[in-house]
Amino acid sequence: MAEMPFVDIDIEDEFAVCSTYEVNTKKKRKRTAGRENEEDSERKKKKKKQYRPNYFVSIPITNPEITGGIQAVQDTILQKDQRLSKAMVHCGSLHVTLLVMHLSSKEEVSTAVGALSDSKSLVEDLLKGKTVDLSFRGIDHFRNEVGFVKLADSDHTAVLTEVAGAIKKIFQEKGILAGGDRAFKPHLTFMKLSKSPKLHKEVKKIDPSLYEKFKSHYFGDEILHRLDLCSMLKKKQPNGYYYCESSVILGEKRAAEPDDAELLSLSKRLVENAVLKAVQQYLEETQNKGKQADGSPGKTEDAAGGSKHENEHDGSK
Repeated sequence: MAEMPFVDIDIEDEFAVCSTYEVNTKKKRKRTAGRENEEDSERKKKKKKQYRPNYFVSIPITNPEITGGIQAVQDTILQKDQRLSKAMVHCGSLHVTLLVMHLSSKEEVSTAVGALSDSKSLVEDLLKGKTVDLSFRGIDHFRNEVGFVKLADSDHTAVLTEVAGAIKKIFQEKGILAGGDRAFKPHLTFMKLSKSPKLHKEVKKIDPSLYEKFKSHYFGDEILHRLDLCSMLKKKQPNGYYYCESSVILGEKRAAEPDDAELLSLSKRLVENAVLKAVQQYLEETQNKGKQADGSPGKTEDAAGGSKHENEHDGSK
């Protein structure tokens, strides 16, 4: 991973600053640039592009309190500097990245899907039935180029680090080029200059004063209940979240937080039931009208009932 360039990738800043290896490599390249011929340089560029990360394992953020709080931060920043609108991360895309990787074929994607499935039981063993409550508080930055909400330090943070390590191990055992030498630092990115190269040329650094009043703000908690294998490059879902190759639910799914698939299924069932009820009612009304028009027993009985009522009325006079 240390050799993977995070260029024009939507998760490029998920693991923050360059590693020492990357910095040293860049310096070495400068010293030896004059000795490299164009063919060698081109070959190296192709190799780097080939191993560029294109998939990641993430925890989706579904708590409206968190997404609403981050939207408020973004709105506050944009009131002061509208240019940064191109740097904002869509609230539907919010997530915590656990692992990034490169998958070069359908077969490797299939292998990664299997690895994520295998990780479910291992992660649940680590959790031992306990709920992992991720609390988000305060704002920080990477090099003043990436703004993110911090994950508050707690025992749950340590558990999350174990979970990330276990998932990384499973993927690597499956032969997936995943992880790297960067320290795991879970966070919630809400803006980054790299989203727009044109903007980055104009705005070199994000002024921390733009979000100063949120520096210690409590954004809310997210329960670890789902892991997603997402694509960085495929078209995002209508709600702004990444294209998911696969997902696993950890423990019991909270009824208060149905996912998109469950909501869609529920909507379809409600519509189908409503249509079925309307059709049934229409058929019943049509049949009743038909019986009355044909002198059906229903009509005869009604008529008889009417005559009897008239006779009783006449007798009472």
